[in-house]
Amino acid sequence: MLWSGLLLVISTLFLAFLLAQLRLRLFLGKPLPVYGTIAGFTLTNQLGQPVTLADLRGHVWVADIIFTRCAGPCLKMSRQMKDLQQKLPDPNVRLVSLTTDSDYDTPAVLKNYAERFNADPKRWLLLTGPKNEISNLATNSFKLSVTEKKPEERETPVDLFIHSTLFIVVDKAGVLRGVFESVGEGIDSEHARNQILAAVRRLERE
Repeated sequence: MLWSGLLLVISTLFLAFLLAQLRLRLFLGKPLPVYGTIAGFTLTNQLGQPVTLADLRGHVWVADIIFTRCAGPCLKMSRQMKDLQQKLPDPNVRLVSLTTDSDYDTPAVLKNYAERFNADPKRWLLLTGPKNEISNLATNSFKLSVTEKKPEERETPVDLFIHSTLFIVVDKAGVLRGVFESVGEGIDSEHARNQILAAVRRLERE
């Protein structure tokens, strides 16, 4: 628990720095910062189809990490993703939700979950795959923290993970350009959504 707590503190401080930098650039109309390049991956979507980084080339995309058994913020995050799908009329923009619970979240489970939010499978990809690949992608490329809780630390049977509640924005070349907090105390979800939309539109023009 001590290590998990330390990771969360570090992640929180890093997030505060990123958000301050990003807000300033959005306000000043400057190009969005570069936080790193997304590493190549091959995962599976809710239709059982393979999805690679190459499939997202040429698209601006927004991503988060969730799991379908989540009793915490995941449902709210998915409702926000649904809202983004409705507010982004450009069919070229993609939305990506990566599951942390790949052993349970098969394509069929993700498909049922996606249908709850009217997810367009051509635009909103819910991805599963090998646990190690998902963990590496989430932490090293998306810069999102994911920690699986030990059985003795779980308060309920579905209290499985501690994970970031961030949305990230990736440009057409597969470069991470935006990090936004989506839920939590003091977070205005409408303001967060508008910032994500502004970042997407900025990157669409690049």
